[in-house]
Amino acid sequence: MQNRVVLITGGARRVGAAICRALHAGGAQLMIHYRSSADEARALQDELHAVRPDSVALIQADLLNLAHLPNLVQETVQRFGGLDVLVNNASSFHPTPIGEITEAHWDDLIGTNLRTPLFLSQAAAPHLRRAEGCIVNIVDIHAERPMENHLVYNAAKGGLATLTRSLARELGPEVRVNGVSPGAVMWPEAGEWSDELAKRRIVNATMLKRVGTPEDIARTVRFLVEDAPYITGQIVAVDGGRSAFL
Repeated sequence: MQNRVVLITGGARRVGAAICRALHAGGAQLMIHYRSSADEARALQDELHAVRPDSVALIQADLLNLAHLPNLVQETVQRFGGLDVLVNNASSFHPTPIGEITEAHWDDLIGTNLRTPLFLSQAAAPHLRRAEGCIVNIVDIHAERPMENHLVYNAAKGGLATLTRSLARELGPEVRVNGVSPGAVMWPEAGEWSDELAKRRIVNATMLKRVGTPEDIARTVRFLVEDAPYITGQIVAVDGGRSAFL
């Protein structure tokens, strides 16, 4: 991991920030993308610079605008001299019950969770090939086992799972592509997840009977980047065994 260059989307907060900390602790240089979380991004940069100066850069972009995506790669290469790892972490999440789905829902959920990882991976591919690098996509256990009232999100993450395997085939042997599929790790911020009984049911459906942590996801990402040279085209569920019950 030492001095490897990582571009991560949505890296300023929550699981993204945990991934940044884990990769930075291994010696990586980071380009952290954010959309609206400027304060969190700057705070994380300051925190990591206190550990290793001049090792983190920030870039703001709306990932739904495809014209912005090549610039994320170009700015990373110009700042650090190359690109070794792409982590497609940024995600939109909200319910879309059948009968209430709009074109805006589709554009947001498919755009952030599927279209952006595709076109950003395409832009990064020449640099990753030269570096014999890798891509890690943050998928979701509901890509395989759909969640009620989240039809478009399920479809987007299902597409991302297939994209992960397809990219592994297209970009191999130079580039490895894998996914991490979280279960109950951090509760969504939407108000519908304030139901404590519903949360308890989810936790009880795990084999480990507890919620995971962002660090559980981050450690798995670091493993796939740093210690898995013969793993590609795979999606690792980090869900406390919950997917076995769904």
